[in-house]
Amino acid sequence: MATTGVSKLHTLDTQLAPGTPLTSEGLAALGISADLAVHYVKAGWLTRLARGVFCRPNDPPSLHPSLLLLQRRFDGLHVGGKTALDWYGLRQYVSQQPVLHLYGWQAGRLPEWFTKRFPAEYHRKRLFNERPEALLHVGPFENRSDAPQVSAPERALLELLSDVGVRQPLQEARELVESTYTLRADVLRELLQRCTSVKTVRLCLKLGREGSLPWVAKLDPATLPTGSDRPWVSRSADGLLVLKP
Repeated sequence: MATTGVSKLHTLDTQLAPGTPLTSEGLAALGISADLAVHYVKAGWLTRLARGVFCRPNDPPSLHPSLLLLQRRFDGLHVGGKTALDWYGLRQYVSQQPVLHLYGWQAGRLPEWFTKRFPAEYHRKRLFNERPEALLHVGPFENRSDAPQVSAPERALLELLSDVGVRQPLQEARELVESTYTLRADVLRELLQRCTSVKTVRLCLKLGREGSLPWVAKLDPATLPTGSDRPWVSRSADGLLVLKP
């Protein structure tokens, strides 16, 4: 291998954290052209995951660096719903291989190289009045600079509830709500006030009251978008769901 090649490969090893997938753009920024990347793949010094995506040999992609890469490709991509609650320790069951619940602003499909390693579902959802570059109560997990974007527990709960009757069983949602004693009422209030789903607002209040959660007593339904005076009715695999204002 030429000295220049050795130097560039050394840069990959020293500047990038373990488990970081590489893109053609990222390689170019390190002085590795598309032609040189092809040469590295043929020589076994890089592994091609998909078109324009690579990793180092014996260094498969890790979850957090992979999510950071996807965030650059999907507007508003973040970990949310049941997965975010699980990351915060709010869970009912321990799954052997939990499915990642990812939410974003635009329609899209997760790349196969990612889903083969990390079973995941991507949901295009616009649950709040917000902008994709300024999502409400979404930030780096545990405020770490190298962590993926994740919903705060209050937002994650509403994302979970918005899926009830679609892909989320009501009973599991009810059991998860029962464990949300520490939710911040002020954060939940802000999210509910900007929530675009009447069903989600009503279901949050209903399950909060049923579980006698401390945060629900601090919410005034009159200030929240609960819709008209008519019941909200939906039929799903769980049966008939009736939500009154």
